[in-house]
Amino acid sequence: MNVKIQAISKEQAWEIRHVVMWPERELEYIQLKDDDKGLHYGLYSGNKLVSVVSSFERDTEMQFRKFATLQEEQGKGYGSELLHFLLNEAQKRGVKRIWCNARKEKTPFYQKFGLVETGQCFQRDQKKYMVMEKVFY
Repeated sequence: MNVKIQAISKEQAWEIRHVVMWPERELEYIQLKDDDKGLHYGLYSGNKLVSVVSSFERDTEMQFRKFATLQEEQGKGYGSELLHFLLNEAQKRGVKRIWCNARKEKTPFYQKFGLVETGQCFQRDQKKYMVMEKVFY
């Protein structure tokens, strides 16, 4: 797999987020008020940005948000590669807990990486979400 993962700008993350997550909404809909405080990572296949994730650290916790892979590139392992990178990055940074709001239908994907359901659920725009976490010891 000829991939490269690197820090990207929030604007680069917005492009992929918008196309993958909420293409029917305006661009502002996928922007987060704390995007300026986040670290944004992108996975490139060759020269093409195909997967993005944004992370937000507070004390010893990290939340990752807006994890998205282009539709036509899904199923090729790119998201898995990027999530492995992020989990390693969290450990290097001394994070004790990493968590996300996973779409309910995506929880099995996150479970493969050791994230567990917390029991906290919510719904937004007719989509169900489950808070999932991984605690590092």
